[in-house]
Amino acid sequence: MTVSERAHELAMAAAQAAADKRAQDIVIIDVGDQLAITDAFLLAAAPNERQVLAIVDAIEERLLELPEKAKPVRREGERGGRWVLLDYVDIVVHVQHTEEREFYALDRLWKDCPQIPFVDRDLADSAAGTASAE
Repeated sequence: MTVSERAHELAMAAAQAAADKRAQDIVIIDVGDQLAITDAFLLAAAPNERQVLAIVDAIEERLLELPEKAKPVRREGERGGRWVLLDYVDIVVHVQHTEEREFYALDRLWKDCPQIPFVDRDLADSAAGTASAE
């Protein structure tokens, strides 16, 4: 894995914020060996424009709460709400409407790059609770 510790921290915090807002298909891709401009892409989808924007807002808020606050250096696509890009330098976040996610298929485009595992904290907690109840 070529992602820096900072990129990993940002990606995990952003992914959890997206998951907390019910984002779908959350994927973190290590693009550091392929791109000089960033270490990782975070991809997330939502079924409507309003949810896309809610996910983006949640990600921005969560990254500002980190001990070393992170603000995007670039934000694109907010007006349409179908695909918003947040560039944090160490990571680039793509929150897309489900249709755009399927059409552009960024995960397929970057399929040669390794994925960074992410498990939604709520799913992990409920799985642990189910296992202990048995």
